[in-house]
Amino acid sequence: MIKNEKQYEYSKEWVEKFDQANRKLQANEEKRLKDPEGWQLLQDSNEALRQSLLNEINEYEILVCHDYCKPITLKVNSMNKLSDVLIKARIAFKINLYELAVLCDRTEKQIKSFEDKDYQNASFVDFLAVSDALGIKIEEGKFIAELDSFYKEHLATIRQTENVNTTFKVAS
Repeated sequence: MIKNEKQYEYSKEWVEKFDQANRKLQANEEKRLKDPEGWQLLQDSNEALRQSLLNEINEYEILVCHDYCKPITLKVNSMNKLSDVLIKARIAFKINLYELAVLCDRTEKQIKSFEDKDYQNASFVDFLAVSDALGIKIEEGKFIAELDSFYKEHLATIRQTENVNTTFKVAS
């Protein structure tokens, strides 16, 4: 799962590398004739990895383009991926790590660590605090994220304070 802009850019680079590798492989007639099964295996594995990255890129682009004022339905394939719900909701709501930390009374360092480790290092209370801040609920077996008015107002205050601090730093 792509969690930030840096990973997004890196994934796009790898898609291009897989494209280049497949073009070179397709042009290698000698390899194809000498070992057709090995050639096809390389072709197929490169394409599978490329497609997997393209799916992740597409998912990230959809999350980034989501209107943060609207609820979002988030899908996970297994209970082991519940952390993805939190990360996807944060991305879709355009909330940075600092803002999420303030919303759920944690530090930015803690939130970054949680996301880096897919919340494996978060306590149940930490998980619930983040889930609550992001408005995660389950309806008809689907995860829905929707910021409630309290958190929207709190987020607006945080952003206003960030803007004031940024303006002050620039003016100094």
